[in-house]
Amino acid sequence: MLSARQPQDLGSPLRGFEHVKRYWDKTHGCAAAKILPGEYYVTVRDELITTVLGSCVAACIRDRRLGVGGMNHFMLPLSETGQWGSEVESCCVATRYGNYAMEHMINEILKHGGQRRNLEAKVFGGGLVMRQISDIGRTNIEFVHEYLETEGIPLVSEDVGERFPRKVIFFPRSGRALVKRIRELHNDTVIRRERAYQQELAHKPVEGEVELF
Repeated sequence: MLSARQPQDLGSPLRGFEHVKRYWDKTHGCAAAKILPGEYYVTVRDELITTVLGSCVAACIRDRRLGVGGMNHFMLPLSETGQWGSEVESCCVATRYGNYAMEHMINEILKHGGQRRNLEAKVFGGGLVMRQISDIGRTNIEFVHEYLETEGIPLVSEDVGERFPRKVIFFPRSGRALVKRIRELHNDTVIRRERAYQQELAHKPVEGEVELF
């Protein structure tokens, strides 16, 4: 049954997430936030977060008791030096790195009432969808598995790897996640977007960056 709320009930996002595209999802009857490569989003509201993944990985993390949670979307696993450049660069560029995307999203969840002991994760993406020298998707999957294990955050479910993109919808309040595997690409929007993002990152060097391709 769809919610009786009307489109004008989008509400305001948490401070710092005003740049993320939000809209009314008629199918699920709630507000929705759509994140792109290099973005993450955290909410305390009853709304959904969605993205489309190729070789990128999205981690959906929530406090299972409070219902506050978020989703990230990253292409590179980590900066081993922990240096992301200037404060301005860190906002605009550093989310290329999984360790930045994970750390800052978790900190936002904790900042808004989440408790580390109550966190749980679901992971999606990492498909082999682009011709490349190395399997970036597999590297991303290995990174997020290791990160969650190190941080002691249970991985309750995942849909990763293989050779197709995915559309993911996550409801932080309930923890429900929907995944649509895009087995036939009649247009290559996902691949072109990730390839363009790769090229953009290649032309935006970050202080202390380690090349991982």
